[in-house]
Amino acid sequence: MEEARVALVTGASRPQGLGFAVARELATRGHHVVLAGRNLDRTRTLAAQLSGEGLSAGAVRLDVTAPADVSACAEFLRTTAGRLDALVNNAAAMPDFTTTSLLDADLTEARTAYDVDVLGTWALVQACLPLLRAAPAARIVNVSSGAATQIDAGAGLPQGVRSPGYSLAKYALNAFTATLAAELRGTGILVNAVDPGSVATHPERGDDAGDRSPAEAALDVVRAATLPADGPTGALLSAGAPGLRV
Repeated sequence: MEEARVALVTGASRPQGLGFAVARELATRGHHVVLAGRNLDRTRTLAAQLSGEGLSAGAVRLDVTAPADVSACAEFLRTTAGRLDALVNNAAAMPDFTTTSLLDADLTEARTAYDVDVLGTWALVQACLPLLRAAPAARIVNVSSGAATQIDAGAGLPQGVRSPGYSLAKYALNAFTATLAAELRGTGILVNAVDPGSVATHPERGDDAGDRSPAEAALDVVRAATLPADGPTGALLSAGAPGLRV
C-alpha cells in the first residue's frame, strides 16, 4: 500500500484561519498533515479535531523566527515521516495593519513582518530541504498576498494601502519564490506562490462581506501543493484564477 503523502502547514493554530482550512483539505485528499504554530495546545486541539473526523493529522510547535523551533520541526518530520511531500508556508505577521504610509511606518513592526514572512519561510525551506528531496515529487507553496501585487518597484504604495511592512515583505516573498524555483529546477520540487485573495479569517478586524471563506481560498493553495509533475514552477497563482502567471 502506498504511504500517505506528508504535508506541513505553518500558521495553522487558528480554527478560523487559512492554515487550518488548507490542512483539512489536504487531509481530506489523503495527506498526513502536520499542523504547525506557535501555540502547541491549539495545534494539537485542531489536529485532534481532524483525527476525530477520520483524517490523518499531527501537530508541532513552530515559531518560524526561532532557529531552535525550525530545527526541531525538521527533526520531528525526519523521525516521524522521513520525508516531506508538501511544505505550505502560510505563517505570516501583519503588525502594521493600521499603517498606511512608508513614511509613518514603525520599522520594528516592518522588521517583524520580514522576519516571519520572508526570513522565517527561508529558514524553514533550508531546514526541510533534505526531507523535500526525499519525497518523489515535493511541492513548496508560499502564501502571498494581493498587497504585494499592488506594489510596482519605484512607484511606491498606492494611496490608502495598509501595512507597508507586510506588503513589502510579501513582495519580497514573491521574489524569493521565483529565485528558489530557479535553484530547484530539475530536482522535481515545484515552488509556487499563491495569492488567496481577501479571506475572512479575522472577524476581530472586521472582515468584508465580499471576502472568501477560508475553505474556498484553501482550494487554490492545495491546488498548488498537489500540482502534477509537468506543472509550473516559480509562478504566482491568483485567487480563483484558472491559470498561473509568472
